[in-house]
Amino acid sequence: MTRLRRASAVFVRLDPRSGTPLHRQIYDGVRGAILSGTLAPGVGLPSTRGFAEDLGVSRTTVLLAFGLLRAEGYIVATEASGTFVARELPDALLVAARPPKAEAGYRHPSLSRRGEAIVASPRSGPRIGSRPRPFRIGVPTAPRIAPAPRPFRIGTPAVDLFPVTTWARIAARHLRRITTVMLDYGEPGGHRPLREAIAAHVGVSRGIRCSADQVILVAGAQQGLDFAARMLLDPGDAAWLEEPGYLGARSALVAAGARIVPVPVDAEGLDVAAGVRRAPRARMAYVSPSHQYPLGVALSLERRLALLKWARSASAWILEDDYDSEYRYGCHPLTALHGLDPDGRVVYVGTFSKTLFPALRLGFLIVPEDLVDRFLMARAVADQHPPALEQVLLTDFIVEGHFSRHLRRMRGIYQERLEALLDSARRHAAGALTIRSADSGLQVVAELAPGIRDVAVSAAAAARDVEASPLSLYYLGESLTPGLLLGFASVDAERIERGMRQLVAAIESTRREGKGGP
Repeated sequence: MTRLRRASAVFVRLDPRSGTPLHRQIYDGVRGAILSGTLAPGVGLPSTRGFAEDLGVSRTTVLLAFGLLRAEGYIVATEASGTFVARELPDALLVAARPPKAEAGYRHPSLSRRGEAIVASPRSGPRIGSRPRPFRIGVPTAPRIAPAPRPFRIGTPAVDLFPVTTWARIAARHLRRITTVMLDYGEPGGHRPLREAIAAHVGVSRGIRCSADQVILVAGAQQGLDFAARMLLDPGDAAWLEEPGYLGARSALVAAGARIVPVPVDAEGLDVAAGVRRAPRARMAYVSPSHQYPLGVALSLERRLALLKWARSASAWILEDDYDSEYRYGCHPLTALHGLDPDGRVVYVGTFSKTLFPALRLGFLIVPEDLVDRFLMARAVADQHPPALEQVLLTDFIVEGHFSRHLRRMRGIYQERLEALLDSARRHAAGALTIRSADSGLQVVAELAPGIRDVAVSAAAAARDVEASPLSLYYLGESLTPGLLLGFASVDAERIERGMRQLVAAIESTRREGKGGP
């Protein structure tokens, strides 16, 4: 039987200045030698007395280390023969050291049909360069270049202009006086004072009449869309979706198992008559009436009333996405569709991602009174409530007037950036881009000349450090007009100017390379 006679010179190095106890250092050294193969299975170890003399420590210290190793199965001891490295190491060690490989031909069970449908839904792409794309299944994505915003990123406000100092001051105040109540579970609907502040704000700014009880906080608008769709739709139910329409809404409807019915959008918004012809008994209609995404048109009053009339006759729900209605330039804000609803058919979805910053991950639903209790029970089953601290901070930010001041400031800045984009397009992109009129929101639609593929232009722009989302991505059917969706909120006028020049160069290179056709 092979027995090791010396210890310290081979695999144990003690550091008296370390904060790690000496017995733990011995344990780590012996265990590491076993893992690396320096101490092979079956090798005999010196006696604890000899080990202690060799390392210059007390025998008690070595006994403590050997006790841990023996308890975890790395060594075995007998009274007659002494102590040896275990011939079979612990199962947990084997798993950690050498993850098992699947046998040839082995496959996990497949996803559910609903899971596969969710994965296959198009989406705005992950940021290029930030991490590898987790899958590639032929689904189109809008390029998103990391890490900082580039011209003409959509969906991101001017996060560099957010009043971080004010937010940090509020956070410090609450952290200094944090209580056990803030550390415990909260109400499923969210922090009550925040719900009251939201109800008051939308009453003034959006013409919505609701109580704080009807406000349910969620982790951003996307969770709100997903939650409402799952609560109100059964698999196979027909649901109207604007065509072209928001990809997040499409994903939420797919996740709920809905049968999506694309309904065209024109200059007056959703064509309600076309929706009635295609699916008169649909269970839901998703709309973004104040600023349709992506085309930017507003739903006319005539269409709003027609939509509400249809919902009543069909016993259907309307899911209103009011994602950036706070930003209108040179014109009065439109009343939310919810404010015109006499029957409680509209479920309203709001978010702070565009007005404050996307990482906040706070949004809200406003649900009819008779659905409140059932939505709250389902909310508790999902994830109970959003993080408590962020809710408390946002409450003070609103109540103390910082939110309204920030909105006023950003309206002015975004209007300047919109004008910079329009001016830059007039000077550099004449004949290459035609930007549709815009008086609201954080992005515009720019039409391309016939025969130019917007997907090809988008890819060429991404190679030039410019983000230009192809309009065709937002259609379920065929896009008749090639175009790009250009955001202007996240970058200043100088970068908008540089970005426009690069975008025009991308269009020209696409033409030269013959990528205009299908």
